[in-house]
Amino acid sequence: MRWISDGWKEYEVLDATDGERLERWGKYTLVRPDPQVIWNTPRTAPEWKRWDARYLRSSTGGGRWTENQLPERWQIRYKDYLTFHVKPMNFKHTGVFPEQAVNWDFIRQKVSGAGRPVRVLNLFAYSGGATLAAAAGGAEVFHVDASKGMVAWAKENAQASGLGQAPIHWMVDDCAKFIQREIRRGRRYDGIIMDPPSYGRGPGGEIWKMETSFYPFLEEVVKVLSDDPLFVIINSYTTGLAPSAVAYASDAVFARKFGGGTEAAELGLKVRSTGLMLPCGATGRWTP
Repeated sequence: MRWISDGWKEYEVLDATDGERLERWGKYTLVRPDPQVIWNTPRTAPEWKRWDARYLRSSTGGGRWTENQLPERWQIRYKDYLTFHVKPMNFKHTGVFPEQAVNWDFIRQKVSGAGRPVRVLNLFAYSGGATLAAAAGGAEVFHVDASKGMVAWAKENAQASGLGQAPIHWMVDDCAKFIQREIRRGRRYDGIIMDPPSYGRGPGGEIWKMETSFYPFLEEVVKVLSDDPLFVIINSYTTGLAPSAVAYASDAVFARKFGGGTEAAELGLKVRSTGLMLPCGATGRWTP
């Protein structure tokens, strides 16, 4: 099963071939590497001849943007409720994962349709797409990320989206330590979103490894769910981790305590030139 983020007007994948994707971000066209693109098809899209910047990987690790004709940052809008600052970074990212839009719509709908006050926790929250979707639905949101710079970026996106005064609590913290403090405080959440990295370090040097840290983390996270929860969303970009594995782990923790079940799927983006669906990670959504 796939969930396709097809509601964009200011972003699209124009083509994908030979390890690269050609993308339109507003009025700028980028070429970025993508390890999922293992096929080699003709580059028929005319934008291959007039892109604004291309990211090339280095044989020694990392990479760089070549022939960069981009501003330091610019904005793109998703539907009528989210605006993001796009900033090409040294490790090929732009600060926005467009495939997550299908989750943003899900989050906003769940929150706005609850008919009651909702508190949402977003862990490993990056530049805040899910945070802003929950806030747009009317939730009080706790946004947690270990990077001070990313939290500042998320705040900028909130301002751009007209959510600068929304009840969002911005925290630079290690997510595992934050959960332990929340357990002690007795604070509970109706919705939890997480996007754990394959590998990472917290602000105090804490090491996260998906294969050893993820499941024990879920067993702690379940302790901060409210008695009447709405959802838990788990995103994964770890290579080789199937959506079904995310679902099994989620059900073993959340369904075991609250019932319900986890739907899991591959996230995707439609490629304009070929009509194929570019695979972009996995998501599991537990609901009671």
